[in-house]
Amino acid sequence: MIDDRILYEDNHLIAINKMPGELSQGDKTGDLSLIDDVKDYLRRKYDKKGNVYLGLPHRLDRPTSGVILFAKTDKALSRLSDSFRKGEVDKTYYAVVLERPQKSEDRLIHYLVRDEKRNISIAYPREVRGSQKSILSYSLIDESEKYFLLSVNLETGRHHQIRSQLKAIGLHIKGDLKYGAPRSNRDGGICLHSRRISLIHPVRKEPLEIIAPLPDDDIWKVFKPRFDI
Repeated sequence: MIDDRILYEDNHLIAINKMPGELSQGDKTGDLSLIDDVKDYLRRKYDKKGNVYLGLPHRLDRPTSGVILFAKTDKALSRLSDSFRKGEVDKTYYAVVLERPQKSEDRLIHYLVRDEKRNISIAYPREVRGSQKSILSYSLIDESEKYFLLSVNLETGRHHQIRSQLKAIGLHIKGDLKYGAPRSNRDGGICLHSRRISLIHPVRKEPLEIIAPLPDDDIWKVFKPRFDI
C-alpha cells in the first residue's frame, strides 16, 4: 500500500519510500509504475474524478530504493525541476558495498559516458569525447563482517552516477550485476538507497528534509539499529 510509504505530503508535494524493483514512471516494459500508484492514491484520498496531475522532477533507477519526490501542481514541478537542475537539492544515498574503500572518505571526480545500447555509464579519470563531469563525496560510516556501508552525497546528477563512479575505484554495490557484483539480490534490487533529500520548499520557501527508513531486508537490518529512524 502506498499509504504506508508516504514520507511527506502537503498541497504541493508528496514523497514516497520507493521499493527496490519499482519503476519511477512507465517505460517500454509496460510494467505498472510508482507514479501510477501515487495517482491512484490521490484519486482515492481526495475523491478526484478523471485525470490526476502528478509531476516527477527527478528519478531513481529501478533497482534503487528510497525517497522520491513528486509534485502535485505544475507550479511546484516547474520550481522543483529548476532546483534539481541548479544543484540546489541536497541528496544523500546509502550504499552497501562488497569491498572496504582504500580511503574512509573521499571526493570523486570522473567523466561519465553513457552507453545507450547497454544502458550503463562508464567513468573515465579525465575528460573524453561526449563525457559529463560527475562529482560525488562518500564516507565509510559502518561495516559488518562482510559488507561496508557508505554515505554518498551527489554534487551532480548523472545516469547511474554512484554505481559507475564507485565501480571506477573498485567498489561494487551488493546485488548490482550490471556494474560487476557477483550475485544478484533476491528482490532484484541493489543495495543503494536514497536516504535523504533536503531542499527549500518550492512554494512555502521553508527548509524541508525528508528521510527514508532503511529497507526491511536482511542486509540492511545489520545497520538498522544504528542508522534507522
